[in-house]
Amino acid sequence: MAADMRLLGLVEEFVSGLQDGAAKDLATGVIDGKCTALEIVEALGKCLTNSEPRTRSRGIQLLSQVLLLSYSSLKQKEVEALAIFYIDRLKDHYIITPYVLQGLKALSMSSVLPEGLAVIMLKALFQEVHVQSLMQSDRHSVYSIISNLMDTREQELKTLEADFTFGFIQAMDGEKDPRNLLMAFQISRDIVVNNYELENGQVSSQFLCLEKPPNDPHGISQEELVLSLRSVLTATPRFAEFLLPLLIEKLDSDVQSAKVDSLRTLTACCRDYRKKELKEFLPALWHSIRREVFQTASEKIETEGLAALQALSTSLSKSVIDADAEDSLDTFLDNVLQDCKHHLCEPDMKLVWPSAKLLQAAASASYRACSKINSCIFPLLLEQFNKHKQSSQRWTILGILKIFIKLIHKWDRDEEEPMEVKSDDKPPASSGNALRQRSIQALAAISTHPSIVKRTVPVLLQHLIRLQKGSSGNEGDTAILTCQSLQLVAEHCRGAGESSQYFHQMVIPCLLGLAIQTAVQDCGCEVPLGILCEEQVIMAFGTVISTAYSDGETELASGTISQIVALYLDGDVSFLPENNLSRKFQPFQSPDSPWPQTQLIALLQAAVCSLPKNITVPQQEKLLVQLMELACTSDHRFTYTSAAKCIAGLINKYPAGEQLDSVLQDVLKKIDSGLERNAGDCTQATSRTRVFTLLLWLTKALVLRYHSLAAILTDKLIQLLTDPDLGTDAADGFSVLVSDSSDVLNKATHADIRIMYRQRFFTENVPKLVQGFHSASEDNKSNYLKALSHVLNSLPKQVLMTELPSLLTLLLEALSCSDQVVQLSTLGCLHPLLLDATQTMSLHVETLVNKLLNLTSSPAMKVRIASLQCMHALTKLPPHVILPHKSRVIQALAKPLDDKKRLVRKEAVRARGEWFLLGSPGS
Repeated sequence: MAADMRLLGLVEEFVSGLQDGAAKDLATGVIDGKCTALEIVEALGKCLTNSEPRTRSRGIQLLSQVLLLSYSSLKQKEVEALAIFYIDRLKDHYIITPYVLQGLKALSMSSVLPEGLAVIMLKALFQEVHVQSLMQSDRHSVYSIISNLMDTREQELKTLEADFTFGFIQAMDGEKDPRNLLMAFQISRDIVVNNYELENGQVSSQFLCLEKPPNDPHGISQEELVLSLRSVLTATPRFAEFLLPLLIEKLDSDVQSAKVDSLRTLTACCRDYRKKELKEFLPALWHSIRREVFQTASEKIETEGLAALQALSTSLSKSVIDADAEDSLDTFLDNVLQDCKHHLCEPDMKLVWPSAKLLQAAASASYRACSKINSCIFPLLLEQFNKHKQSSQRWTILGILKIFIKLIHKWDRDEEEPMEVKSDDKPPASSGNALRQRSIQALAAISTHPSIVKRTVPVLLQHLIRLQKGSSGNEGDTAILTCQSLQLVAEHCRGAGESSQYFHQMVIPCLLGLAIQTAVQDCGCEVPLGILCEEQVIMAFGTVISTAYSDGETELASGTISQIVALYLDGDVSFLPENNLSRKFQPFQSPDSPWPQTQLIALLQAAVCSLPKNITVPQQEKLLVQLMELACTSDHRFTYTSAAKCIAGLINKYPAGEQLDSVLQDVLKKIDSGLERNAGDCTQATSRTRVFTLLLWLTKALVLRYHSLAAILTDKLIQLLTDPDLGTDAADGFSVLVSDSSDVLNKATHADIRIMYRQRFFTENVPKLVQGFHSASEDNKSNYLKALSHVLNSLPKQVLMTELPSLLTLLLEALSCSDQVVQLSTLGCLHPLLLDATQTMSLHVETLVNKLLNLTSSPAMKVRIASLQCMHALTKLPPHVILPHKSRVIQALAKPLDDKKRLVRKEAVRARGEWFLLGSPGS
């Protein structure tokens, strides 16, 4: 009796408006079994039959709130009775409808809803409720009811056939709210995917170009709405006959966003559409795409148009060809060729590049499409090349020819990404030079077959010989470009026995011969004049040689590497094509050998350090001795650095054992004696720098392979951080230890690189660096900070996060270091931490703000940019932590807005904009 009185009391308090928390208490009672939902209905009896609509609405509101909290505890008979009651209430006064919908929403989530009631519920909903006249939250309730019933009562709803689809479309027609639209589009997609009966394609009546409501407080973007609707429209080919005409219509409009969205939707459709769906609309679609690309109203439309054309061609390529039907792909490509190829005959006109891009997009779709288009384009382009004599015209034709050659290579090698066509490709001022560069690149691109390689490679080598005698001033850059083309040919030759053999026997001896001939001729000159003595050109030669020897052709590489070693150790030039040298080639006879000869150790390094581990370098011990001597005595920086790299490359792959230990002991003795400092010797600085370079690269070689001596050598480098002459170099050397090298000790050259070596290096040496920092004098602290920042910057973010608490203080102190390298490296470490370790970084926000704002005025542009990026990342910290600094930061960031560098101004605008938005609604 007391329980009934309490139930009545709670009901009366809620209905009278005295107590809004009754629903929670009543729901708890239902869940605990102290009362039932039907008992609550009985207690509400007078309210539910009251003649005053507002009183009835309060009663329904209470009951619905209880059901939303306790629907999972209801019994089937209760659900059945309540569902019938609520369905009947849909006919009641309009102010009651929102609360009725809440109740139906709760019942739709019940797992014990009796069979048949879902159909009755939806029929009543579609018949009695005009959804679009309701408030947003009430419309959302309607969509939730439909979605819940589709999840649990799919087979029942399908008995409604097209009435269900029509009723839903009628309910959502005219919906504007983004939150409701997202849900409605998801329901629409489920209808399509789950094969509900459709009514005349009505789902496609709403088009994808929706306007995003201004200042949408819920952060739902137009892009999200477009993607959601697009997933509906492209869910089934059954929409093709209704959707494709709509896309064509929107492509003919003047609204750019509609054009872009239409093209993207067409691209998405083509994943599932085939010839059957596309055939009728192909001419109109091609006409619209061609018009958009030719007009190039915007780069975005052009890009999407090309993507859509490729998608169309891909879809047709996948279609099954009937024996008695025409090939739709062939017919479609004929239309594309007919409308585009005549523009290729006019290389001076503006439509030549758009036409080339259209043809490339169509040809990129499949091997069949590529063959069809190339069989027509190649004869035409070659004819036009011979017909037009002006450099600018030939430059354009060669550029287009290169694109289609790349496409052939793509399909031959099963590559995925076609070469991009750049519409803004314009001949440089020196069109003759540009034409030569294009020709060089084109020769490399077509060198994919042994018979072609034997024709193109001699042309490239002859070009290098001519460059040595040139005087235009840009021979060095052209020589590097030619070497890059030769490197590409070397990559093509990998695994191709005949081509690879030709490359080893022809190209490598020729490159070595050219370099050596230039070096011995220039050795008597104080300043060599030949471009083949320039460091960058020699390094480009080395890249070609390295690519050839890293191939892994054991027998081929073993034969030629012995000749190269004999060339350097014994001066045996017999295998070079031009072996009548004016002087002997003796690069190891230091200090008598001049630097143009000694610097060619870089080419030796490229060969011997790129060999696979299973190929033994001949005369390796003798070679190491000579290299050691050269590394410790040469006064030429490029020479002793190349020698040190060569030693490191050999030691890294040297088989473990007593012989390696003996070699390393000899090297350590030389290093120890060479690093000894004599204050009275003014010439010792250069000597110590040479030995330090050897120490650095040898340490890297051993660190990579986890050798036991790596720790000893690393300790020597750490000790050198306090050296007055070598401290700065030692700090910079830690970057070499933990970063990837491009020419030696990398995966491409088969170096012995153990997994997670950086993490091991970090674990073993960072505590030593931290300890050294604390005990170092003020003059040397910056060296420790620089070394530490290099190591931290190389670590994966996940590892860095675990060590953050112990290192953060040092990182913050590094921001005050005057060394710009330290500042930049530290900012690179802090940026990801500000985004992912917000709780830890929040503890130091005051220090961070002060130091980062100071760095926004750094003399170095890169430091200013990095500090502004960190200021931007600071806004990701909890608002209550950074809001106190808002006004000061906004004021301070006004200065970088006037920076003389555009990139700095750009970052300042982004950072200041985010700080302005702090604390605003939706931020």
